[in-house]
Amino acid sequence: MQRVILSKKNYITFFSAVLIVIGFTSALAFKNEELAIWAFVIASVLGAAPIAIQAYQALKVKVVSIDVLVTVAVAGAFLIKNFEESAVVTFLFLFGAFLEERTLNKTRSAIKEPTEMAPESALKQMEDGSFEEVPVDEVDVGDILLVKTGAKIPVDGTVISGEGSINEASITGESIPVSKEKGSNVFAGTILDNGTIQLVAERVGEDTTFGRIIELVEEAQDSKSAAERFIDRFAKYYTPAVLLLSIIVWAVSLNLELAITILVLGCPGALVIGVPVSNVAGIGNGARHGVLLKGSEVIGDFSRVSTMVFDKTGTLTEGRPSVAQKKYYGNDIEEALGYLASVEHESDHPLAKAVLEELGRTDFSPVENTEVIKGAGILASINGQKIAVGNAALMEREGIKLSEQAKADIAEFESNGSSLVLACVNSELKVLMGVRDQIREGIKADLLKLKKLGVKNLVMLSGDNQGTVEAVSKELGLTQAHGNMLPEDKSAYIKKLIEQERQIVAFVGDGVNDSPSLALAHIGIAMGSGTDVAIETSDVVLMNSNFSRLPHALGLVKATARNMKQNILIALGVVLFLLASVFFSEWMNMSIGMLVHEASILVVILNGMRLLRYKLSARY
Repeated sequence: MQRVILSKKNYITFFSAVLIVIGFTSALAFKNEELAIWAFVIASVLGAAPIAIQAYQALKVKVVSIDVLVTVAVAGAFLIKNFEESAVVTFLFLFGAFLEERTLNKTRSAIKEPTEMAPESALKQMEDGSFEEVPVDEVDVGDILLVKTGAKIPVDGTVISGEGSINEASITGESIPVSKEKGSNVFAGTILDNGTIQLVAERVGEDTTFGRIIELVEEAQDSKSAAERFIDRFAKYYTPAVLLLSIIVWAVSLNLELAITILVLGCPGALVIGVPVSNVAGIGNGARHGVLLKGSEVIGDFSRVSTMVFDKTGTLTEGRPSVAQKKYYGNDIEEALGYLASVEHESDHPLAKAVLEELGRTDFSPVENTEVIKGAGILASINGQKIAVGNAALMEREGIKLSEQAKADIAEFESNGSSLVLACVNSELKVLMGVRDQIREGIKADLLKLKKLGVKNLVMLSGDNQGTVEAVSKELGLTQAHGNMLPEDKSAYIKKLIEQERQIVAFVGDGVNDSPSLALAHIGIAMGSGTDVAIETSDVVLMNSNFSRLPHALGLVKATARNMKQNILIALGVVLFLLASVFFSEWMNMSIGMLVHEASILVVILNGMRLLRYKLSARY
C-alpha cells in the first residue's frame, strides 16, 4: 500500500490542487463553508498520506527528516482545525518535490548523457570474411570490425584500412571531427561522421576509454565532499533541534499554531540539497568537456591549488622528439644526408627515428663495418666512405676538427635545449641537427590562464638534463624548473612542498614513473592517453591528453566551490529570514512559509544548474 501511494504522488498533488481550488471557490464565491471545509480536509488527508509514509520510513532508520516536521505540522493544524493551512502546506510540499525532481533530472542528465551514448552493437568479421551485426558484448580483443558513416565506434582499436572523420566529443569534449587513417587510434563511443573504416579491437567493454569514463563519472556522482558530509551531520542534529524548539515555544506560549508554523519554517531542505546539486552539475560539465573529476572531494582541494607541478615529457611537450634545427657544411650535402639516413636506419634510438622522419623517403645504401659507441654514436662505412654519426663527444673521440662556425652552432643548439646529431664524412662535418621534444601547441597560453586563475607557482620536474629543462622553462615562463630528477626525486619534491612549505599542490603527469607523485599530491592530474596506472592513481583525468582542458577544469572547480557557498548562504539566509518573520511580524503563516521554503529549494537547484553551462571566461 505504501509503495502504491508513493508511486502516485504526482496524481495526489494534482487532485489536492483541484480540491483546494474547489475549497476556496466554495468559500469565497458561493459562501458554502461546509463544502469548503470538506474540500480542505480531503486535500489535507490526501496530501499528508505520502508525506507521512516518508516520515515513518525515516523514523524507522532513526532519522528525523523534513517529512517528519511537515507531518507533525499538518497534524497540529488539524488539531486546531486550521484545515485551509494544512491543505495548502501539504500541496506546496508535494508540488515543490515535483518541481525539484524535474529540475534535478535535468542536472542528472549531464551524468546520464555518456551512458546513453554507449554503442550497443558492432559489425564483426566472421570466419567466412563477411560482416554480421552482433551485440557489442560479443566483441573480443583481436576481432576485426567494420564501421560505416554515422555509426558509433564500438571499441577502442586501431584502424587497419579505410579512412574517415570521427567526432570525438564524447571523449575529448571537442566537436571538431578528427581525421583517421590506417594506423590511427579510435575510441569507443565516438562517431564516424563520414567514410568507412575497418579496425582491430584492442580494448572492449568496460576496459575501453569510454567505459572507464562512464565508470569514473558514476563513482564521482556517488561520492561525497567534505562540505556534503558536514551538511549531512548538520541536518541530522538541526532537524530534531527545530522539533525541540517548536515544543519549547508551545510549552512557553501555549500557542500551538506558532509552534507548528516554526516546524514548517525551519525545514532545512535547501541546505540539504544545495551542495549535492552543485557537485553533480560541476562533475557533469566536466564530463561533457573531456575532464573527469573523480568525486566531489576533488573539487574542494582542486579549487584551492596554489602550486601546479608538471612532468615535462608527454605533458608540457608532445613526448615525441623531432628535428627542431639543422645546419649544413661544405659540399655534397645530398650525398651526406643519404649516408646519414642509411646509418640511422640501422638504429632504433629515438633520435635516429626523429632524423629519419625529418629526412623523409630516401634510398638507403648498404652499411658496413658498423661500430656502436655507447653513449656517443655510430661509426660505419658506406661505399668506401668513413661515416661518423653521433654527438659532439664522438667527434672529439675520433679527432674530428670542428670549425668555429660549427662550434658556435653547437653552442646555440644546446642552449635551446636540443640533443645533437652530427654527421661526418671522412672526418669532415657535413650535417648538424638539433633534436628536441616539441612543446605542445598553445600550452603557453594555457599556462597563462592558470596563473590568472590563481595558481601562484608553475613548476616543471624532468629526468632530462638541466640545460634542456631550463630552455623549456624559459620559453614557457615557468616559476621553477628542475632537471636530472628520478621518480623518487619528484615525489620527494612534492612531499617537501606539502609538508614544509604548506602549499596546496597539484601534479600533472602521464607515465608510470609519475604515479608516486600523482598519488602524493593533493590533486593528481593525469593526461588521458597516459598509462593506466597513472590514470587510476589520479584525481582528475584530461581525456585524450588535451592540456587545454586544464584551465577549464580549474575554472570549473572554482566556480563549483563558489556555487556551493552561494547555495549554503541562500539556504541559511532563507531559514533565518522565515524564523525572524514568524517572531517579529504578523503576516507570516504556514502557507507563506512553505511557499518560500519550496521556492528556496528551487533557487538553489537552478543556481547549481548554471554550472552545466559553465565556460571559461574570455578574460582568462
